[in-house]
Amino acid sequence: MIENTDLEQDSAEDSDDLYEHHRIVVDKGQALLRLDKFLMDRLPNVTRNKLQSAIRSESVQVNQQPVKVSYKVKPQDVITITLAEPPRDTNVVPENIPLNILYEDDELLVVNKEAGMVVHPAYNNWNGTLVNALTYYLQNLPTARNGEGRPGLVHRIDKDTSGLLVIAKTEYSMAYLARQFFDHSIERTYIALVWGSPKEDAGTITGHVGRSAKDRKVMTVYPEGDYGKHAVTHYKVLRRFKYVSLLQCNLETGRTHQIRAHMKYLGHPLFADATYGGDKILQGMPTGSYKTFVENAFKLMPRQALHARSLGFIHPATKAFIQFDSELPEDFRNVLEKWALYEEQ
Repeated sequence: MIENTDLEQDSAEDSDDLYEHHRIVVDKGQALLRLDKFLMDRLPNVTRNKLQSAIRSESVQVNQQPVKVSYKVKPQDVITITLAEPPRDTNVVPENIPLNILYEDDELLVVNKEAGMVVHPAYNNWNGTLVNALTYYLQNLPTARNGEGRPGLVHRIDKDTSGLLVIAKTEYSMAYLARQFFDHSIERTYIALVWGSPKEDAGTITGHVGRSAKDRKVMTVYPEGDYGKHAVTHYKVLRRFKYVSLLQCNLETGRTHQIRAHMKYLGHPLFADATYGGDKILQGMPTGSYKTFVENAFKLMPRQALHARSLGFIHPATKAFIQFDSELPEDFRNVLEKWALYEEQ
């Protein structure tokens, strides 16, 4: 899930150690390098401006001490980053955008996001995002240290992934939920339609996920763990169609594009996922009536076939475990029905 710096973000109100987001121990052979440049290579989701703002606000520390942007990283330095969210370079404009709210109380709300909505404002997407909508909807938002209001966003899902997100309404709930994401104790279940048929009925994919050296928009699996972040996805086959399979995926970690990258690595890219090659006919002969059938299916669901189905966590106030479920959206249901009918022909 904060498809942010990551699908996960972690925050701290009082203790930087408690909600540390990243901890980097510099290699023994590291040459002297400016801190912001060093972190650009380690945190590819974060822009240099955001990193520099984080360093200036003392959210980045070296050996438990605040430093300047110009600080030269040295061998064996220990660098920690403790932001709940990367600093923004602009104010979020409140927008009256309808929200599908499944649950709400004084501490949090659970939103069922539709595919096509960006979660957080960013370059080329300053408006129309979930955060714009939440900023309008929530009148008493947590306040960032620079005085700006912000929704308590502790995780994200991709623009073209549909499904559930939990939003904190207080600083306490934000920290409490963020800690659960940091500890990987949040229960997250996704439904995915993938090309082909996995050999096993259930399995676990373990492999570091990091930016591709060839294309920074794409995440790649590094099975040897020499780059990227530790990532674990558990999957179970729910139904096998003729050329595609319906899977349940449970995240143990929450890296950017984790399921999409892991499934491609497994040899079963998500159906209609243009970023990872799933928008092409990968099973069956791409000719005749079958080609027309698949092209029509792509038109029904012109985005990756991935839905954040359920979300479970311990409530910040009651300390009880609560779980929320959402139905598959119409485009997903229509594509499944189409494959079922094709199988009967």
